[in-house]
Amino acid sequence: MLTMKIQEIFERRNNYILEKNRAEIKNLYNQNVRNGRWACDHALKKMTYLHSWSEKQGISFKDIKSLVFVRYVKKKNNGFSANLLVSTEYVYVYEDSMENLNSFRIGTYHSLDLMPSTELALGKKPDHTNTIPVGNNLQITREWYTDPFADSLHQGKINNQDIKKLILSGNIRESLTLNERRQKALNYAEKYCGAASLPEYNYSYNSKYKNYNNLGGDCANFASQILYEGAGFTKNGSWNYYRGAGSRSWVNAHSFNNYMLYSGRASQIAYGNYEQVLKQSYKLLAGDYIAYEKKGKVVHISVVSGYDTKGYSLVISHNTDRYNVPWDLGWSNNGIKFRLVRVHY
Repeated sequence: MLTMKIQEIFERRNNYILEKNRAEIKNLYNQNVRNGRWACDHALKKMTYLHSWSEKQGISFKDIKSLVFVRYVKKKNNGFSANLLVSTEYVYVYEDSMENLNSFRIGTYHSLDLMPSTELALGKKPDHTNTIPVGNNLQITREWYTDPFADSLHQGKINNQDIKKLILSGNIRESLTLNERRQKALNYAEKYCGAASLPEYNYSYNSKYKNYNNLGGDCANFASQILYEGAGFTKNGSWNYYRGAGSRSWVNAHSFNNYMLYSGRASQIAYGNYEQVLKQSYKLLAGDYIAYEKKGKVVHISVVSGYDTKGYSLVISHNTDRYNVPWDLGWSNNGIKFRLVRVHY
């Protein structure tokens, strides 16, 4: 019963985001409590960014579909506290080729508090059963998760028309025959991209490796796994995972990028802000990677996983989990720079 209610809340929110329906989004949250207001404000900013990005891109979103997995739930005051894994698929089309569907998936992990809205209004005493009173709508009083759009909620202005013209001029890239090592790297990445992966992979990471998400992020650890487990790059004294721990070059995004460049295992294609590297991004091959830089430090690594119907590069990563996501989505704030890197397989 509760799982169905939570699934319904996510479905309603997704539809309201598509419709840009601010009033109905607000109704999903209890704004009489501070954490409820914060969660609502964040959802509204996320909706604004998503539509702003789609305008720049020359696309429209056709559907947003979330699969919600309740990992545990417990009573909390009059309501419930739940821990969730959510795998969300975004379906989009380009405005000049509406017949060609594209999609990507984002996986998130939520800590969510819910309370029946009628009980809030009536000030009822806590009900210590595990049932939801019939007729009561659940409202969100707190929601925490690592948001893939967090670095874009205060984006600056960009030259949308010139960018849109360039993106819409793109074409489906001819499928290049990837060498065996690149293909194996992509196979590994697809299997272990966590909450964004395909259902047959159980939305999980490779249990052989430590999960560093709570220790600063798991993106470089995952990129290193892709190169080692998938592509067969050999470990060494600098780049290594041994006895349950990775070296700094293995697990730290900035050190990983430095290691790859200075070791000769990779070379830089382009560096700069979004508008400076956009044209060069079409040179990326599946199996290359992008390093995202803030204030002179690389803070995230995504591996290129393919291209959409306009040849726009897509990426896969941990922290947060992404599968075939357009490479700049979630990285639109002023000051963010990109390093496009060719990996020498």
